[in-house]
Amino acid sequence: MTFLRYTLRAGATVFGLSAIALILAPSFFLELLGLDTSAPLVWSMVMIGVTLIALTGNMAVVSFTASDRGVQAASVVMMLAAGGLGVTTLLIPVPFTWFSVLYALVGFGFSTAYVVGLTRASLAR
Repeated sequence: MTFLRYTLRAGATVFGLSAIALILAPSFFLELLGLDTSAPLVWSMVMIGVTLIALTGNMAVVSFTASDRGVQAASVVMMLAAGGLGVTTLLIPVPFTWFSVLYALVGFGFSTAYVVGLTRASLAR
């Protein structure tokens, strides 16, 4: 279960950094993804950043305080969310950028880490 706890903490760190970037420099983040920097999109990025703060906190709290069952449940949710982030990033309706590919790979990497951790936890029972 330690692996999943550390994966949640690492994910919280990455989401926390993303939240800061989305709140402080939403236009730059949009440019890195190859998207337009219109006012509605900038506003959307800031709102996503604020939401990521809540997710970051939740992931950290679960990793430190939840029971093993709670960590597993949160890890299933994050496995799906991280994989979904990877897919969604690749589906942005603009040509790929180095950043969009990297961001998708980070999502897929975390999704894979959760699969590995959940499999290890399942086999340990």
